[in-house]
Amino acid sequence: MLGGARFLNIACVTLLLGCSGLAAADQFGVQVAGGLGDHHVEKLDLGFVWDPNLTWWQIGDWHFALIGEAHVAWWHTNEGNVHENIGEIGVTPVIRFIKGSGTIRPFVEAGAGVRLLSSPRISSTFTLSTAFQFADMAGVGVQFGGRQQYLAGYRFQHVSNGGIKEPNPGINFHQLYLQYNF
Repeated sequence: MLGGARFLNIACVTLLLGCSGLAAADQFGVQVAGGLGDHHVEKLDLGFVWDPNLTWWQIGDWHFALIGEAHVAWWHTNEGNVHENIGEIGVTPVIRFIKGSGTIRPFVEAGAGVRLLSSPRISSTFTLSTAFQFADMAGVGVQFGGRQQYLAGYRFQHVSNGGIKEPNPGINFHQLYLQYNF
């Protein structure tokens, strides 16, 4: 159990350091996502996004950007009688390849982060074995608006404990999201 307490301490420090950066951020936003996953799991996700304006590798009118995201999510399933509702918190750095100009700016993105679940046991027939999980995703979307303050996109997300403990079936989600940047 000592390892779990150590992880929780590290996660809290990381979250606090990440949130302290929001005060000096060039742009931050709020993201709402809904998704469907394996084993009839529905997911509602609230994300807090930080764009420190780190860009590199200009290719024509396209460039790479680094985005930081912190997430709080709720999973719900009607499958089994163990846990109908699971909570999730975590952080994900995202690399985005985005068009640099225009009214509508398409992008592709990928990221990998960590998650902590309120319970690894989703139903009587499905468990992820550990509350600590890795979450990798890939997606596409568009940024638009007078100040480029809106984003809409699709993400495929895989959540798994990375083989820390067996069984490690993982779970996949298909998510649609909307984001507003302040």
